[in-house]
Amino acid sequence: MRAPSSQPLIPEAAHRQSNARLAKYNHFEHIKSRASRPVSCLPPVKTLTDQDLGDSRRPSVMVDEPGSLCQLAPKRSVQKKGPNMNLDSSIAAVITGGASGLGAATARRLAADGVRVAIFDMNADLGEALAAEIGGVFCPVNVTDDAGVDAAFAMARAAHGQERILVNCAGVGGSVKTVSRDKQTGEVKMYPLENFERILQVNLIGTFRCITKSAAGMLTLDPLADGDRGAIVNTASVAAEDGQIGQVAYTASKAGIVGLTLTVARDLSSEGIRINTILPGIFDTPLLARAAEHVKAALAAQVPFPKRLGRPEEFAHLAHTMITNGYFNGEDVRLDGAIRMAPR
Repeated sequence: MRAPSSQPLIPEAAHRQSNARLAKYNHFEHIKSRASRPVSCLPPVKTLTDQDLGDSRRPSVMVDEPGSLCQLAPKRSVQKKGPNMNLDSSIAAVITGGASGLGAATARRLAADGVRVAIFDMNADLGEALAAEIGGVFCPVNVTDDAGVDAAFAMARAAHGQERILVNCAGVGGSVKTVSRDKQTGEVKMYPLENFERILQVNLIGTFRCITKSAAGMLTLDPLADGDRGAIVNTASVAAEDGQIGQVAYTASKAGIVGLTLTVARDLSSEGIRINTILPGIFDTPLLARAAEHVKAALAAQVPFPKRLGRPEEFAHLAHTMITNGYFNGEDVRLDGAIRMAPR
């Protein structure tokens, strides 16, 4: 076998190889020198103006001095907008069923912000007492009476001006099965339709009656800074989704309120009026006032967490959020401690 050739490279080849190594070394040194170059050696960056960006609210590229790195920063401080509806004495509100329970808690919450509150209710004693407490006005009304509702709105507007807030809390209950048997005789008994109609008249039609009359008045107002003319909060119930045995009329009425919420939000969207609905669970309200303590305790034990009845102030807190948060619209929200009602 022949040994590898030890013949040296010809001078031209050696020269080319040496030049290639030198060029590679020089390129590497050039990269190192650029990486270690001080920031001040970099060329200055042009400051962009609002005209360049096309929007005075967008951040401009700022340069502290020629040759320094640029950083994104606002050219001028921009005041952030708050909620669409800042609650104060310039805002008027109407609360149906406002003399007690959920409505009364909401009236107190709004009045604490300076809002001028009108209380719609049938209970004159409680309504007048609460109005005196919060500096509001009491308007006696039955929400099933169209002329009476008109008169109540006229009274409230005469005292406080056109309302920007409507909270619907008026409602009634009742428990009758769709059909049943007499426990003694076995006789079949049908549902009394007048009871069904009464519950729907108060809970569903009464709510919508106040919505359309209040919204019509809100249309006469100038919009606020972000286009908000008004906000409406309805009261449904978890029964709208978890109706129990005997609650057919009540469930139908509350499910109707949930069902109309998004449609009304869309109807009123072009006018800047928002609407949302709360579905309370088991709350400590006058409806439960006559129940024995052991009954209340049993109801509270059904709530996953916290294991207690809801407080009216918690309802008022959510209503307040729905009113002031300008992006809250067309929603129905359960407020129930994660309870899902059993059939009984």
